[in-house]
Amino acid sequence: MAVDLEPGWLNVLQGEFEKPYMKSLKNFLQEEKQAGFTVFPKGSDIFNAFKHTPFEEVKVVILGQDPYHGVGQAHGLSFSVQKGVVPPPSLKNIYKELADEFPDFSMPNHGELTAWANQGVLLLNATLTVRAHTAGSHQKRGWEQFTDKVITELSSKKTGLVFILWGNYAKQKETLIDKSKHFIISSAHPSPFSAYNGFFGSKPFSKTNAILKKEGKEEINWQV
Repeated sequence: MAVDLEPGWLNVLQGEFEKPYMKSLKNFLQEEKQAGFTVFPKGSDIFNAFKHTPFEEVKVVILGQDPYHGVGQAHGLSFSVQKGVVPPPSLKNIYKELADEFPDFSMPNHGELTAWANQGVLLLNATLTVRAHTAGSHQKRGWEQFTDKVITELSSKKTGLVFILWGNYAKQKETLIDKSKHFIISSAHPSPFSAYNGFFGSKPFSKTNAILKKEGKEEINWQV
């Protein structure tokens, strides 16, 4: 597990890497590889969200649960897949919602969301690694403690952030967010199992831009 954090993030998170839970997590990841399992994303991409979205530049947080577990998919950004990989169903539904919200949105032929991350959208998964082809396999190993710390630090040290929480798992993180300082947009998850139960038509992206504009911040260009 290569830890190469942007200086702003390192300043608020460096203490975490010396804690017992993180050392235990590192040992677990080494054991997974020694046992012959493939772990996604590759080591240099585990902290990709933090590289592309420096702490000082975070404006929006989109919280996912788990990295994609298929070959070539995960690269450290929630809901995003590498170019050349077919966008998963949830991301396709995200694109459909964007096309409904913004008439000039052009349907992408890829699923890479780095352009969002580079504009201050932290694409954070609660769990940062996964065993290949085994969904949820690295949950409750310590990553959640780390990413809860991320959310807590953002909540305490920044103001006017927009947290986009899709689905029940993400909504549980509301308790970590100071609602007197920040904005929460929540709905059903964009998964095909729940998208028609409140995700479609929820307009999270235009609502986010309206908040950013009101806060005097540059709006996000959601085209990728």
